[in-house]
Amino acid sequence: MRILLSNDDGFDAPGMETLRQIAEALSDDIYVVAPAKEQSGASRSLTLHDPLRINKFSDREYSVAGTPTDCVMMAMNYLFKDKQPDLVLSGVNRGGNLGEDVLYSGTVAAASEGTLLGVRSVSISQCILDPEEIHWDTAAEMAPQIIRTLLETPWGDDVLMNINFPGVAKEEVSGIKITSQGKRDLSNLTIDDRVDARGRDYFWLGHRPSFGDPAAGTDLHSVINREVSVTPLKLNLTEQQLAARLSKVFG
Repeated sequence: MRILLSNDDGFDAPGMETLRQIAEALSDDIYVVAPAKEQSGASRSLTLHDPLRINKFSDREYSVAGTPTDCVMMAMNYLFKDKQPDLVLSGVNRGGNLGEDVLYSGTVAAASEGTLLGVRSVSISQCILDPEEIHWDTAAEMAPQIIRTLLETPWGDDVLMNINFPGVAKEEVSGIKITSQGKRDLSNLTIDDRVDARGRDYFWLGHRPSFGDPAAGTDLHSVINREVSVTPLKLNLTEQQLAARLSKVFG
């Protein structure tokens, strides 16, 4: 099985080393195309107004001065267009991609692009409870078997898998749960306004993570309860039932 690896934390991020471990447990035919620097929050953005520059580390490893979407597009349409992957793995993200995070996440975006290009794709994130103790081993040890199991079932053409590991050691994980996308409390967004040395205003956007009181069965509820969350995400965002009702209204 040929596997393409990417992420949004950057080519040299700690989570990429964990992703390599996961891929190596599945195959020895592995390619890496990841952003040259961190692209967290890039979502599915494309670089359209600047040139894309590629740094080659080996015949199978490249960084791209662009977004996660750029990386997967360049990998599949240019770098390895004659060697298409069978699987795209994105991550392992430093922190969860839960609830509305999936709309902002570059990690999920890389997997989304793989899905759009016809390859089964998985985004993987390691949730964090203590920044001083990130349990990368939880994802490294559990992800290969979860992915093997997922690959045994057809997904559909526009579906990707979003896996979030709870921020605990493997022996503390309470199970694996198939979940739906949750909804978190977004009131914790902060805007820090400052003044630079030239007297001009500038701003830092910040986010104080909060799980709130998520509904059972959601990704947020799952990781709170130390479960691995596996969420099938559908790229077609059409609200079909409302579309059907509106069709009747408009005749």
